[in-house]
Amino acid sequence: MTIRNAGPDGIAPAPDAFDTAPGGSPESPDRTEARLLEAASRLVATRGTRGLSVTEMARAAGVSRPTVYRRWESADDVLRALLAHRAQLVITAVGPRAADRATIVAKVVRFGDLLRADPVFGRLLTDEPEVFTRYAFERIGRSQRVILEWLAAAIGAAQQGGTVRAGSATDLAVMVLLISQSAVLSQRTVTTVIDDDALRAELAHALDGYLRP
Repeated sequence: MTIRNAGPDGIAPAPDAFDTAPGGSPESPDRTEARLLEAASRLVATRGTRGLSVTEMARAAGVSRPTVYRRWESADDVLRALLAHRAQLVITAVGPRAADRATIVAKVVRFGDLLRADPVFGRLLTDEPEVFTRYAFERIGRSQRVILEWLAAAIGAAQQGGTVRAGSATDLAVMVLLISQSAVLSQRTVTTVIDDDALRAELAHALDGYLRP
């Protein structure tokens, strides 16, 4: 997967006067970026990360290549933005923020189920686990920060209600993220010794015990 800032002649492509929808009418920057991320999602879900290129993204989204270049400078930038976008979609699907320990645990377990079912994350977990590992564990990136903010807000609210132990909400959120990420990434490797329902139950037990006052 390669995204370059300059064309074959070494000159970066000039930006469009404005972003346009497929019909040629002006389009808001937010909507254009959403359309690009939707196109990137389809490409990764069907072809993997090697299928993600500026040319293919532009073609799939119905925009010019300079429109892509204006937003992202490298393949790494595109993939990080895409994973943060998909993580936010999963969080939205999980539902309103939790405010007590039991609901946090249930939502984190549900988050793992939806993450595996997501077409982008699911493709990476199945066919390119090394990519998921790199972006999930090597350093905290945009997708992890989206999840951490969601977790920390819920943990802070539950602490006020007395159902989660005292401590830095962010620190607790980091450990909850690490525990749940490990379970998601390892699920396929342990299916011969524990079934999915049992793994969910044990993950819930581990999270509940960690957060309990």
